[in-house]
Amino acid sequence: MTLTAPARPVMPPSDHTPRPYRGPSKADVLAMRRQYCHPSTFLYYREPLMLVEGFMQYLYDETGRRYLDMFAGIVTVSCGHSHPKFVERIKAQIDAIQHTTTIYLHPNFPMMAKRLAGKMPAGLDVTYFVNSGSEANDLAALMARAFTGNNDIVGVRNGYHGGSPSTMALTSHSTWKHPQQPNLGIHHAINPDPYRSPFTGTPEEIAHKSAEDIRDLIRYSTPGKIAAFIAEPIQGVGGATQGAPSYLREAYAVAREHGGLCIADEVQTGFGRTGEHYWGFQGSGVVPDIVTMAKGIGNGWPLAAVTTRREIAEALTQRIHFNTFGGNPVSMAAGLAVMDIIDEEGLQENARVVGARLKSGLEELQTRHRLIGDVRGKGLMLGCELVRDRETKEPAVQETLAVWEAMREMGVLVGSPFIKHQNWLIFQQCKDHGHPFALPF
Repeated sequence: MTLTAPARPVMPPSDHTPRPYRGPSKADVLAMRRQYCHPSTFLYYREPLMLVEGFMQYLYDETGRRYLDMFAGIVTVSCGHSHPKFVERIKAQIDAIQHTTTIYLHPNFPMMAKRLAGKMPAGLDVTYFVNSGSEANDLAALMARAFTGNNDIVGVRNGYHGGSPSTMALTSHSTWKHPQQPNLGIHHAINPDPYRSPFTGTPEEIAHKSAEDIRDLIRYSTPGKIAAFIAEPIQGVGGATQGAPSYLREAYAVAREHGGLCIADEVQTGFGRTGEHYWGFQGSGVVPDIVTMAKGIGNGWPLAAVTTRREIAEALTQRIHFNTFGGNPVSMAAGLAVMDIIDEEGLQENARVVGARLKSGLEELQTRHRLIGDVRGKGLMLGCELVRDRETKEPAVQETLAVWEAMREMGVLVGSPFIKHQNWLIFQQCKDHGHPFALPF
Protein backbone atom coordinates (compact mmCIF):
# COMPACT_ATOMS: atom_id res chain seq x y z
CA MET A 1 0.00 0.00 0.00
CA THR A 2 1.40 3.36 -1.02
CA LEU A 3 0.78 6.35 1.24
CA THR A 4 0.47 9.73 -0.41
CA ALA A 5 0.95 13.06 1.31
CA PRO A 6 -2.10 15.30 1.51
CA ALA A 7 -2.36 17.84 -1.26
CA ARG A 8 -1.10 21.26 -0.40
CA PRO A 9 -3.77 23.95 -0.15
CA VAL A 10 -4.26 26.12 -3.18
CA MET A 11 -4.28 29.88 -2.72
CA PRO A 12 -7.50 31.63 -3.71
CA PRO A 13 -7.11 33.51 -6.99
CA SER A 14 -5.80 37.06 -6.89
CA ASP A 15 -5.98 39.72 -9.57
CA HIS A 16 -2.79 41.38 -8.32
CA THR A 17 0.33 40.73 -10.37
CA PRO A 18 3.59 41.57 -8.57
CA ARG A 19 6.13 43.68 -10.37
CA PRO A 20 9.35 41.97 -11.52
CA TYR A 21 12.00 42.34 -8.82
CA ARG A 22 15.25 43.91 -10.09
CA GLY A 23 17.03 44.69 -6.81
CA PRO A 24 20.00 43.01 -5.10
CA SER A 25 19.93 39.24 -4.94
CA LYS A 26 18.73 37.47 -1.81
CA ALA A 27 22.28 36.25 -1.17
CA ASP A 28 23.65 39.79 -1.43
CA VAL A 29 20.96 41.17 0.89
CA LEU A 30 21.67 38.46 3.45
CA ALA A 31 25.42 39.13 3.24
CA MET A 32 24.93 42.89 3.71
CA ARG A 33 22.63 42.31 6.63
CA ARG A 34 25.10 40.00 8.33
CA GLN A 35 27.96 42.44 7.85
CA TYR A 36 26.35 45.80 8.55
CA CYS A 37 23.17 45.30 10.58
CA HIS A 38 23.11 44.90 14.34
CA PRO A 39 23.51 41.26 15.41
CA SER A 40 20.52 41.49 17.77
CA THR A 41 18.19 41.58 14.75
CA PHE A 42 17.07 38.09 13.76
CA LEU A 43 15.35 36.34 10.89
CA TYR A 44 12.41 33.94 10.80
CA TYR A 45 12.68 30.46 9.29
CA ARG A 46 15.55 28.07 8.55
CA GLU A 47 15.70 29.50 5.04
CA PRO A 48 15.19 33.27 5.46
CA LEU A 49 12.32 34.77 3.50
CA MET A 50 12.87 37.93 1.45
CA LEU A 51 9.69 39.94 0.88
CA VAL A 52 9.72 42.69 -1.74
CA GLU A 53 6.04 43.49 -2.36
CA GLY A 54 2.71 43.35 -0.60
CA PHE A 55 -0.91 43.84 -1.57
CA MET A 56 -3.79 43.55 0.88
CA GLN A 57 -3.50 40.17 2.70
CA TYR A 58 -0.71 38.89 0.46
CA LEU A 59 3.07 39.21 0.40
CA TYR A 60 5.46 38.37 -2.44
CA ASP A 61 9.07 37.25 -2.40
CA GLU A 62 11.73 38.16 -4.96
CA THR A 63 10.64 35.29 -7.23
CA GLY A 64 7.03 36.46 -7.27
CA ARG A 65 5.75 33.67 -5.01
CA ARG A 66 2.66 34.70 -3.06
CA TYR A 67 2.19 34.21 0.69
CA LEU A 68 -0.87 34.67 2.86
CA ASP A 69 0.18 37.02 5.68
CA MET A 70 -1.52 35.72 8.81
CA PHE A 71 0.87 37.60 11.09
CA ALA A 72 0.04 41.05 9.66
CA GLY A 73 3.56 42.40 9.94
CA ILE A 74 3.58 41.43 13.64
CA VAL A 75 0.00 42.60 14.19
CA THR A 76 0.62 45.92 12.46
CA VAL A 77 -1.03 45.81 9.03
CA SER A 78 -4.61 46.56 10.01
CA CYS A 79 -6.23 47.22 6.64
CA GLY A 80 -4.00 45.49 4.12
CA HIS A 81 -0.55 45.86 2.60
CA SER A 82 -0.41 48.85 0.24
CA HIS A 83 -4.17 49.39 0.50
CA PRO A 84 -4.90 51.78 -2.40
CA LYS A 85 -6.81 54.30 -0.25
CA PHE A 86 -4.08 54.29 2.38
CA VAL A 87 -1.31 54.78 -0.17
CA GLU A 88 -3.24 57.58 -1.89
CA ARG A 89 -3.73 59.50 1.36
CA ILE A 90 -0.06 59.14 2.33
CA LYS A 91 1.16 60.31 -1.07
CA ALA A 92 -1.19 63.30 -1.06
CA GLN A 93 0.13 64.46 2.31
CA ILE A 94 3.77 64.01 1.31
CA ASP A 95 3.11 66.09 -1.80
CA ALA A 96 1.75 68.90 0.41
CA ILE A 97 4.15 68.94 3.38
CA GLN A 98 6.25 66.06 4.68
CA HIS A 99 7.21 67.27 8.14
CA THR A 100 6.36 69.89 10.66
CA THR A 101 6.03 69.64 14.43
CA THR A 102 3.41 70.44 17.02
CA ILE A 103 4.94 73.88 17.68
CA TYR A 104 2.98 74.95 14.57
CA LEU A 105 -0.66 74.43 13.66
CA HIS A 106 -1.58 71.75 11.16
CA PRO A 107 -5.11 70.34 10.80
CA ASN A 108 -4.17 66.64 10.79
CA PHE A 109 -2.89 66.67 14.38
CA PRO A 110 -6.10 67.76 16.17
CA MET A 111 -8.27 65.96 13.60
CA MET A 112 -6.66 62.64 14.46
CA ALA A 113 -6.95 63.32 18.18
CA LYS A 114 -10.64 64.13 17.71
CA ARG A 115 -11.21 60.91 15.75
CA LEU A 116 -9.69 58.84 18.58
CA ALA A 117 -11.82 60.64 21.16
CA GLY A 118 -14.87 59.68 19.12
CA LYS A 119 -14.00 55.99 19.50
CA MET A 120 -13.30 56.16 23.24
CA PRO A 121 -15.61 56.04 26.26
CA ALA A 122 -16.69 59.49 27.47
CA GLY A 123 -13.92 61.36 29.25
CA LEU A 124 -11.03 59.71 27.42
CA ASP A 125 -10.57 62.56 24.99
CA VAL A 126 -7.00 63.90 25.19
CA THR A 127 -4.24 62.30 23.10
CA TYR A 128 -0.46 62.55 22.88
CA PHE A 129 1.11 61.06 19.72
CA VAL A 130 4.44 59.23 19.63
CA ASN A 131 6.09 56.73 17.28
CA SER A 132 6.00 53.26 18.84
CA GLY A 133 4.27 51.13 21.43
CA SER A 134 7.33 51.28 23.68
CA GLU A 135 7.18 55.08 23.65
CA ALA A 136 3.45 55.04 24.30
CA ASN A 137 3.71 52.75 27.33
CA ASP A 138 6.72 54.64 28.62
CA LEU A 139 4.74 57.88 28.44
CA ALA A 140 1.68 56.29 30.06
CA ALA A 141 3.81 55.17 33.02
CA LEU A 142 5.31 58.66 33.34
CA MET A 143 1.87 60.30 33.34
CA ALA A 144 0.51 57.83 35.89
CA ARG A 145 3.42 58.52 38.23
CA ALA A 146 3.18 62.27 37.72
CA PHE A 147 -0.58 62.30 38.37
CA THR A 148 -0.71 59.99 41.39
CA GLY A 149 2.60 60.92 42.99
CA ASN A 150 3.21 57.18 43.44
CA ASN A 151 5.99 55.14 41.86
CA ASP A 152 5.11 51.44 41.87
CA ILE A 153 3.44 49.84 38.84
CA VAL A 154 1.87 46.38 38.68
CA GLY A 155 1.87 44.41 35.44
CA VAL A 156 0.86 40.85 34.60
CA ARG A 157 3.15 37.88 34.16
CA ASN A 158 3.60 36.84 30.54
CA GLY A 159 2.80 40.40 29.41
CA TYR A 160 4.78 42.44 26.89
CA HIS A 161 4.88 46.24 26.85
CA GLY A 162 7.97 47.24 24.86
CA GLY A 163 11.73 47.21 24.48
CA SER A 164 12.84 50.56 25.93
CA PRO A 165 14.56 50.37 29.33
CA SER A 166 11.44 51.30 31.30
CA THR A 167 8.96 49.23 29.26
CA MET A 168 11.37 46.29 29.32
CA ALA A 169 10.88 46.40 33.08
CA LEU A 170 7.09 46.32 32.59
CA THR A 171 7.49 43.30 30.30
CA SER A 172 7.33 39.89 31.99
CA HIS A 173 9.38 37.59 29.74
CA SER A 174 12.97 36.86 30.73
CA THR A 175 13.96 36.48 27.09
CA TRP A 176 13.02 40.12 26.41
CA LYS A 177 14.66 41.60 29.53
CA HIS A 178 18.29 42.68 29.46
CA PRO A 179 19.84 42.69 32.95
CA GLN A 180 20.61 46.40 32.58
CA GLN A 181 16.96 47.55 32.55
CA PRO A 182 15.76 49.52 35.60
CA ASN A 183 13.30 47.24 37.40
CA LEU A 184 12.78 49.34 40.52
CA GLY A 185 9.13 49.67 41.51
CA ILE A 186 7.79 47.18 38.94
CA HIS A 187 5.83 44.10 40.06
CA HIS A 188 4.12 41.31 38.13
CA ALA A 189 0.93 39.60 39.24
CA ILE A 190 -0.23 36.07 38.38
CA ASN A 191 -1.47 35.70 34.80
CA PRO A 192 -5.24 34.95 34.74
CA ASP A 193 -4.94 32.64 31.71
CA PRO A 194 -6.86 29.53 32.84
CA TYR A 195 -4.85 27.12 30.66
CA ARG A 196 -1.59 27.46 32.60
CA SER A 197 -2.66 29.15 35.82
CA PRO A 198 -1.23 27.88 39.13
CA PHE A 199 -4.75 28.32 40.49
CA THR A 200 -7.60 25.85 40.01
CA GLY A 201 -11.28 26.41 39.37
CA THR A 202 -13.45 27.89 36.66
CA PRO A 203 -12.03 30.71 34.51
CA GLU A 204 -13.96 33.17 36.66
CA GLU A 205 -12.60 31.68 39.90
CA ILE A 206 -9.07 31.80 38.49
CA ALA A 207 -9.65 35.42 37.45
CA HIS A 208 -10.74 36.28 40.99
CA LYS A 209 -7.73 34.59 42.59
CA SER A 210 -5.42 36.31 40.09
CA ALA A 211 -6.92 39.71 40.88
CA GLU A 212 -6.47 39.05 44.58
CA ASP A 213 -2.80 38.36 43.87
CA ILE A 214 -2.53 42.04 42.88
CA ARG A 215 -3.79 42.95 46.35
CA ASP A 216 -1.12 40.75 47.94
CA LEU A 217 1.59 42.23 45.74
CA ILE A 218 0.63 45.73 46.79
CA ARG A 219 0.44 44.74 50.45
CA TYR A 220 3.82 43.03 50.59
CA SER A 221 5.92 44.66 47.84
CA THR A 222 4.94 48.35 47.75
CA PRO A 223 4.36 51.22 50.19
CA GLY A 224 0.66 50.41 49.94
CA LYS A 225 -0.05 52.78 47.07
CA ILE A 226 0.66 52.32 43.37
CA ALA A 227 0.86 54.57 40.33
CA ALA A 228 -0.75 52.15 37.89
CA PHE A 229 -1.85 48.71 36.86
CA ILE A 230 -1.07 47.88 33.21
CA ALA A 231 -2.35 44.94 31.20
CA GLU A 232 -3.07 43.83 27.65
CA PRO A 233 -6.71 42.73 27.23
CA ILE A 234 -5.29 39.80 25.27
CA GLN A 235 -1.58 39.11 25.64
CA GLY A 236 0.02 39.24 22.22
CA VAL A 237 3.65 38.18 22.56
CA GLY A 238 2.50 35.90 25.37
CA GLY A 239 0.48 33.75 22.97
CA ALA A 240 -3.01 35.32 22.69
CA THR A 241 -3.71 34.47 26.34
CA GLN A 242 -6.43 36.13 28.38
CA GLY A 243 -8.42 35.70 31.55
CA ALA A 244 -12.17 35.62 32.00
CA PRO A 245 -13.86 39.00 31.29
CA SER A 246 -14.29 39.48 35.04
CA TYR A 247 -10.52 39.67 35.55
CA LEU A 248 -9.98 43.24 34.37
CA ARG A 249 -13.06 44.41 36.29
CA GLU A 250 -11.68 43.00 39.53
CA ALA A 251 -8.07 43.97 38.79
CA TYR A 252 -9.04 47.58 38.02
CA ALA A 253 -11.02 47.77 41.25
CA VAL A 254 -8.03 46.59 43.30
CA ALA A 255 -5.68 49.02 41.55
CA ARG A 256 -7.99 51.99 42.11
CA GLU A 257 -8.53 50.99 45.71
CA HIS A 258 -4.78 51.52 46.17
CA GLY A 259 -4.54 54.85 44.36
CA GLY A 260 -3.49 53.51 40.97
CA LEU A 261 -4.57 54.37 37.46
CA CYS A 262 -5.54 51.61 35.04
CA ILE A 263 -3.65 51.43 31.74
CA ALA A 264 -5.01 49.37 28.84
CA ASP A 265 -2.25 48.36 26.44
CA GLU A 266 -4.16 48.20 23.15
CA VAL A 267 -1.05 48.05 20.95
CA GLN A 268 -2.17 44.71 19.52
CA THR A 269 -5.87 44.42 20.42
CA GLY A 270 -6.99 47.88 19.29
CA PHE A 271 -8.75 49.11 16.14
CA GLY A 272 -11.27 46.29 15.83
CA ARG A 273 -8.87 43.35 15.78
CA THR A 274 -10.92 41.38 18.34
CA GLY A 275 -14.01 41.74 16.13
CA GLU A 276 -16.57 42.16 18.89
CA HIS A 277 -15.33 45.60 19.91
CA TYR A 278 -13.13 48.42 18.67
CA TRP A 279 -10.98 48.16 21.81
CA GLY A 280 -10.01 45.00 23.64
CA PHE A 281 -10.89 46.43 27.07
CA GLN A 282 -14.52 46.78 26.00
CA GLY A 283 -14.81 42.99 26.04
CA SER A 284 -14.39 43.13 29.82
CA GLY A 285 -16.83 45.98 30.37
CA VAL A 286 -14.19 48.28 31.89
CA VAL A 287 -13.11 51.87 31.28
CA PRO A 288 -9.37 52.45 31.72
CA ASP A 289 -7.80 55.74 32.77
CA ILE A 290 -5.14 55.60 30.04
CA VAL A 291 -5.16 53.76 26.70
CA THR A 292 -1.98 53.12 24.74
CA MET A 293 -1.99 52.12 21.08
CA ALA A 294 0.44 51.54 18.20
CA LYS A 295 0.93 49.02 15.38
CA GLY A 296 -2.53 48.88 13.73
CA ILE A 297 -3.12 52.61 14.16
CA GLY A 298 -0.68 53.29 11.32
CA ASN A 299 -0.98 50.17 9.13
CA GLY A 300 2.82 49.92 9.18
CA TRP A 301 3.55 53.63 9.45
CA PRO A 302 5.49 54.47 12.68
CA LEU A 303 2.67 55.89 14.78
CA ALA A 304 1.49 55.39 18.34
CA ALA A 305 -0.64 57.28 20.83
CA VAL A 306 -1.65 57.68 24.47
CA THR A 307 -5.23 58.74 25.20
CA THR A 308 -6.36 59.76 28.67
CA ARG A 309 -8.50 62.17 30.68
CA ARG A 310 -7.77 65.89 30.75
CA GLU A 311 -6.78 66.00 34.43
CA ILE A 312 -4.27 63.17 33.98
CA ALA A 313 -2.80 64.79 30.89
CA GLU A 314 -2.33 68.06 32.79
CA ALA A 315 0.16 66.33 35.12
CA LEU A 316 2.63 66.17 32.23
CA THR A 317 2.69 69.96 31.92
CA GLN A 318 4.81 70.28 35.09
CA ARG A 319 7.86 70.15 32.82
CA ILE A 320 8.47 70.48 29.09
CA HIS A 321 7.71 67.31 27.17
CA PHE A 322 8.14 67.24 23.40
CA ASN A 323 8.27 64.62 20.64
CA THR A 324 9.83 65.68 17.33
CA PHE A 325 7.83 63.26 15.20
CA GLY A 326 4.69 62.92 17.32
CA GLY A 327 1.89 64.63 15.40
CA ASN A 328 3.81 64.61 12.12
CA PRO A 329 1.30 65.43 9.34
CA VAL A 330 2.11 62.30 7.31
CA SER A 331 1.73 60.09 10.39
CA MET A 332 -1.58 61.78 11.17
CA ALA A 333 -2.71 61.25 7.58
CA ALA A 334 -1.85 57.58 7.96
CA GLY A 335 -3.89 57.28 11.16
CA LEU A 336 -6.88 59.08 9.71
CA ALA A 337 -6.78 56.88 6.60
CA VAL A 338 -6.66 53.71 8.71
CA MET A 339 -9.65 54.74 10.80
CA ASP A 340 -11.63 55.69 7.69
CA ILE A 341 -10.86 52.39 5.93
CA ILE A 342 -11.77 50.30 9.00
CA ASP A 343 -15.14 52.03 9.23
CA GLU A 344 -15.92 52.32 5.51
CA GLU A 345 -15.02 48.72 4.69
CA GLY A 346 -16.44 47.10 7.80
CA LEU A 347 -13.12 45.59 8.83
CA GLN A 348 -14.06 45.17 12.48
CA GLU A 349 -17.03 43.02 11.46
CA ASN A 350 -14.79 41.19 9.00
CA ALA A 351 -12.38 40.40 11.84
CA ARG A 352 -15.29 38.98 13.84
CA VAL A 353 -16.65 36.81 11.02
CA VAL A 354 -13.35 35.58 9.56
CA GLY A 355 -11.85 35.15 13.03
CA ALA A 356 -14.81 33.03 14.15
CA ARG A 357 -14.43 30.84 11.07
CA LEU A 358 -10.70 30.42 11.66
CA LYS A 359 -11.12 29.69 15.37
CA SER A 360 -13.82 27.13 14.61
CA GLY A 361 -11.47 25.44 12.16
CA LEU A 362 -8.66 25.34 14.70
CA GLU A 363 -11.02 23.88 17.30
CA GLU A 364 -12.08 21.20 14.83
CA LEU A 365 -8.42 20.35 14.22
CA GLN A 366 -8.01 20.11 18.00
CA THR A 367 -10.55 17.28 18.09
CA ARG A 368 -8.44 15.29 15.62
CA HIS A 369 -4.93 16.12 16.81
CA ARG A 370 -3.93 15.70 20.45
CA LEU A 371 -0.91 17.90 19.75
CA ILE A 372 -3.23 20.92 19.96
CA GLY A 373 -3.67 21.64 23.64
CA ASP A 374 -5.46 24.98 23.55
CA VAL A 375 -7.15 27.28 21.05
CA ARG A 376 -7.84 30.80 22.30
CA GLY A 377 -8.37 34.45 21.46
CA LYS A 378 -10.96 36.59 19.71
CA GLY A 379 -11.50 37.87 16.20
CA LEU A 380 -8.23 37.93 14.29
CA MET A 381 -6.10 37.67 17.42
CA LEU A 382 -5.92 33.92 17.94
CA GLY A 383 -3.45 31.52 19.47
CA CYS A 384 -2.97 27.77 19.18
CA GLU A 385 -0.79 26.06 21.82
CA LEU A 386 0.84 22.74 21.03
CA VAL A 387 1.66 20.22 23.76
CA ARG A 388 3.11 16.72 23.82
CA ASP A 389 0.73 15.61 26.57
CA ARG A 390 -2.61 17.24 27.31
CA GLU A 391 -2.44 16.20 30.96
CA THR A 392 1.08 17.45 31.77
CA LYS A 393 0.90 20.20 29.11
CA GLU A 394 4.54 19.60 28.23
CA PRO A 395 5.37 22.21 25.58
CA ALA A 396 5.75 20.73 22.10
CA VAL A 397 8.52 23.11 21.07
CA GLN A 398 10.11 21.12 18.24
CA GLU A 399 6.70 20.11 16.91
CA THR A 400 5.65 23.76 16.89
CA LEU A 401 8.73 24.68 14.88
CA ALA A 402 7.97 21.87 12.42
CA VAL A 403 4.36 23.02 11.91
CA TRP A 404 5.47 26.64 11.60
CA GLU A 405 8.05 25.75 8.93
CA ALA A 406 5.53 23.54 7.10
CA MET A 407 3.01 26.38 7.00
CA ARG A 408 5.62 28.64 5.44
CA GLU A 409 6.21 25.97 2.78
CA MET A 410 2.46 26.01 2.14
CA GLY A 411 2.65 29.77 1.67
CA VAL A 412 1.10 30.72 5.02
CA LEU A 413 2.99 33.05 7.39
CA VAL A 414 2.04 32.96 11.08
CA GLY A 415 3.69 34.16 14.28
CA SER A 416 5.67 31.84 16.49
CA PRO A 417 9.08 31.43 18.13
CA PHE A 418 9.92 34.94 19.29
CA ILE A 419 10.35 33.50 22.77
CA LYS A 420 12.80 30.74 23.64
CA HIS A 421 11.01 27.40 24.11
CA GLN A 422 7.78 28.84 22.67
CA ASN A 423 5.12 26.29 21.75
CA TRP A 424 2.30 28.32 20.27
CA LEU A 425 1.30 29.67 16.89
CA ILE A 426 -0.23 33.13 16.50
CA PHE A 427 -2.86 33.92 13.86
CA GLN A 428 -3.28 37.69 13.39
CA GLN A 429 -4.25 38.13 9.77
CA CYS A 430 -4.69 41.52 8.12
CA LYS A 431 -8.28 42.66 8.74
CA ASP A 432 -9.05 43.25 5.06
CA HIS A 433 -11.50 41.00 3.25
CA GLY A 434 -9.23 38.00 2.80
CA HIS A 435 -10.42 34.60 4.00
CA PRO A 436 -8.32 31.77 5.46
CA PHE A 437 -8.20 28.57 3.46
CA ALA A 438 -8.10 24.97 4.71
CA LEU A 439 -4.80 23.81 6.22
CA PRO A 440 -4.15 20.03 5.99
CA PHE A 441 -2.61 19.48 9.45
